[in-house]
Amino acid sequence: MAEANWYVVHTYSGYENKVKANIEKTIENRHLEEEILEVRVPMQEVMEMKNGARKNVQKKMFPGYVLINMVMNDDTWYVVRNTRGVTGFVGPGSKPVPLSEAEMKPLGIKVENVTVDFAEGDTIAVVAGVWKDTVGVVQRMDYGKQTATINVELFGRETPVEISFAEVRNLQ
Repeated sequence: MAEANWYVVHTYSGYENKVKANIEKTIENRHLEEEILEVRVPMQEVMEMKNGARKNVQKKMFPGYVLINMVMNDDTWYVVRNTRGVTGFVGPGSKPVPLSEAEMKPLGIKVENVTVDFAEGDTIAVVAGVWKDTVGVVQRMDYGKQTATINVELFGRETPVEISFAEVRNLQ
């Protein structure tokens, strides 16, 4: 299988999140999880002054662009290129050019994969992040995104939560 790379897709301004949702829905419908691994709209936290009060808000780093980690072939190119709101890939002509490691580093995208010593059904403890000190059973593993989905009790209900591999530790 070919190697996945990060590509930049140009979208209509303001449609970035809609394009992300549409591509993720298409991935699910066409079962392309092994070929289109991740879709991102890079965000950054910015301090804004509104009515004399400071407020931290999330802003798009690159309005009009979406990043996609995918294996480039005719099928994936067609799916992404023909998504509503996408105007094309970034690159000369119709040939998409993948991002280099140097270009990805400032975006906070890590190339190296984290190896884990747990699998679906194992009990894990969250050791960092928002869900720190939470214990849960792994329901799903996503090696492309480097995340595990666990169920946590929230307001008296079991709720699925996605946790980064780097934030968890195996309890077994």
